[in-house]
Amino acid sequence: MDIESTIKQPQEFKVKQILKSLLKVLITVFCFWYIQRKIDFARVGSMVHFMNYPWMLLALASFVVSKIVSSYRLNLYFKAMGIRMTQTSNLRLYWLGMFYNLFLPGSISGDAYKVIRLTKVYKKPAKQVTAAVVFDRFSGLLNLGLLLVIFWILVQGFTALGALFIASALLAVLVCYLVCRRFFPYLLLAFWRTFALGMIVQVLQVACMFAILQALYIETHSAQYLLVFLVSCVVAVLPFTIGGLGAREMVFLWGASLFLLDAEQSVLGSIAFYAVTVTASLPGLVFVFFDPLPANAETIANK
Repeated sequence: MDIESTIKQPQEFKVKQILKSLLKVLITVFCFWYIQRKIDFARVGSMVHFMNYPWMLLALASFVVSKIVSSYRLNLYFKAMGIRMTQTSNLRLYWLGMFYNLFLPGSISGDAYKVIRLTKVYKKPAKQVTAAVVFDRFSGLLNLGLLLVIFWILVQGFTALGALFIASALLAVLVCYLVCRRFFPYLLLAFWRTFALGMIVQVLQVACMFAILQALYIETHSAQYLLVFLVSCVVAVLPFTIGGLGAREMVFLWGASLFLLDAEQSVLGSIAFYAVTVTASLPGLVFVFFDPLPANAETIANK
């Protein structure tokens, strides 16, 4: 019976992964089916033709720099737990993770791949490496939440609700710090430095979206568009669609209705950001075929 269970487990796991992938595809298709009923795609196509592409290149550059900073932030956590890895190797591994996250939905995620690989090469407990990756994610989400609060106040003004949002965001930062100090003290040395870098990452991504707005000749209501963008980033983290595709556009459509923005411009801005993400992630394909870690990584780690 034990042997049968052992054989069935991988098969059951594959079936679950396939079903999850199909569900993501269906949700993504449904989102775009709903969106195409609400906007004029012929007008969207016309907008694409007249986009200012130098601004799109600037958006891509801003996004790429944000990912380089993000990879450095993650490496600070790795160094805090004793993983001796050069920033070059870390960047290659990070880019491969980006590729996996975007192009292999339902398969092994980029974060899971990093945990498995680093655990094997550097002989660190999987729980420790997982904690580093999770705290890196939380660092980004905390800063995303803070920026979201800032733009909410810019759009809605400083109200009692805005004050509540500020208090909640600061409390979330404090709770995360206390959890790190209590359960993961080996990461504490890097906590505030990674937190500061996390804010830089989020600001660069906001700059990316601002450049996209300029590419679409959107010169008014920038704060509203950027607020919707930040909300869409939170929604895109939820694993319901393929790399956030569809869910992000739904948020932009909802935001356009709420703030009386141009629906076609809003959805196109969201699609343009996804295109930037895809373009920036494609170089990770190289490291599917070429090991991102050096051949002597294990030897260096054990010195």
